[in-house]
Amino acid sequence: MLRWGILSTANIGQSWTIPGILDADNGVITGIASRDPERARQVADRFGIPHSFGSYEALLASPEIDAVYIPLPTSQHVEWTRKAAEAGKHVLCEKPISLKAEEIASLIEARDRNHVVVAEAFMVVYSPVWNQVRKLIADGAIGRLKHVQGAFTYFNRDPRNMRNQVGLGGGALPDIGVYPTVTTRFATGREPLRVQATVERDPEFGTDTYSSIRADFGDFELSFYLSTCLADRQSMVFHGEKGYIEVKSPFNACGFGAEEVELTSQNHGTSQVFRFPDQRQYRREAEAFARAVAGEPVELFTLESSVLNQKVIDAIYRAGEHDGWEAV
Repeated sequence: MLRWGILSTANIGQSWTIPGILDADNGVITGIASRDPERARQVADRFGIPHSFGSYEALLASPEIDAVYIPLPTSQHVEWTRKAAEAGKHVLCEKPISLKAEEIASLIEARDRNHVVVAEAFMVVYSPVWNQVRKLIADGAIGRLKHVQGAFTYFNRDPRNMRNQVGLGGGALPDIGVYPTVTTRFATGREPLRVQATVERDPEFGTDTYSSIRADFGDFELSFYLSTCLADRQSMVFHGEKGYIEVKSPFNACGFGAEEVELTSQNHGTSQVFRFPDQRQYRREAEAFARAVAGEPVELFTLESSVLNQKVIDAIYRAGEHDGWEAV
């Protein structure tokens, strides 16, 4: 049983990842830390966690902890991932693990030098939904892939929310822009060559609140839009010469909508629906991570893949500053 520590009492951890770890069959949460000791104790009591810590350093020094999950504000991810690795802890860090691709090199070095497992928490790559999409494409179910179309939007104007604070790494691209890119890369096994983008920033917050992106993958194209100031929507469609695949709730299926993949054939428009009522992608993520720590052969989202995904986001920001293509 992998003994987990949670570095922060952030809502995303309490809502999704902590329940996923508690549901896993090969891990247990033994500690949680907050800069507010009372807050740490309250959350520990809520989830039945035996140890609470009044500082992140104290948790990292504890012999009761094997691995940490980090749901801190994005701007602190690199710092605390590196500190955790230096403390000899395995690390699962919430996405995005960095705001610049170049910063991830220091995490790779710390991972290798300290012989620990470090991964960015992209729960979607452990989901049976996305593994089904990848299999359908690889099996030629839609023929030659020509176009991928996506959308990810929600409405949040709360100035206290980290997503609306530049200093904490807020913005639509770091928060949700990473998902259409990572799922397309995962499902196809391909990397984009260049991007075009329109990026709009909020005049009050300074964060990017709307983007429209076109990414060239060589023999197919990805186009998607995202926003933190539009009504809730999630969609991903993979369109090929022989049909198309639609992922009904591609990113937060357990909370947003149906956990389904629909394959529609060009042949008379016939369709086949694949349903996954028990995908529990956060549990699967925690279990895969624990198996990797145990030395079992498992496909984790590696830091090397994190570099490639962040390079796309970096290129989108650059492309948003001018007309024309920007190389990834």
